[in-house]
Amino acid sequence: MSKPGKRFRAATETVDNDKFYGVEEAVKVLKGAAKAKFDETIEIAMNLGVDPRHADQMVRGVCQLPHGSGRTLRVGVFAKGDKAEEAKKAGAEVVGAEDLVEQVQKGTIDFDRCIATPDMMPLVGRLGKVLGPRGLMPNPKVGTVTTDVAEAVKAAKGGAVEFRVEKAGVIHAASARRASPKEALIDNIRAFAEAVIKAKPSGAKGTFLKKIAVTSTMGPGIKIEPASVGGA
Repeated sequence: MSKPGKRFRAATETVDNDKFYGVEEAVKVLKGAAKAKFDETIEIAMNLGVDPRHADQMVRGVCQLPHGSGRTLRVGVFAKGDKAEEAKKAGAEVVGAEDLVEQVQKGTIDFDRCIATPDMMPLVGRLGKVLGPRGLMPNPKVGTVTTDVAEAVKAAKGGAVEFRVEKAGVIHAASARRASPKEALIDNIRAFAEAVIKAKPSGAKGTFLKKIAVTSTMGPGIKIEPASVGGA
């Protein structure tokens, strides 16, 4: 096993692994610990008190980050006619119908976010085994199956982040870039936490938001006190 690099070792020295930081202090430490030469992605991870194997404990939704995620997303839209034109005008990079379905079936996926009009879903449904594992399958619950494709494309471009709990009860997402102002990072983290808390399912019992942490691409994880982001 390779040894941690000098930058990572230096970053870990600034973090108390036994401490739960308030969100403001966590962001300050996080920005100071990010030592890579590139603009690192800031990721947020949450451990939830749910068992997603049960339908009434599934957690899924979308959060419109107030300051964007810092990522440049390529948006793909399954639509025809006027809706296809609306998607193109709104900035979607990949737009199509049967031709796009065929392209994806062949393994070519040139988009990071996928949107579809309701009438296209019988066709898009065939792509479940391809798009599903990649988290790209359009879903009306998160606004990616819609007749208002222009608004959906703009939301995706503007910082809309989808989330879905994994088997171990964990949710994670990119929340910003290291170069983002401290206040923007704090706002994004709180907005994401609020969106997840609002998505609490009826079957969740006890403590819902159990743990929360943030990290940069090459940096150590920093634990956050759930109460500082509105968690119970």
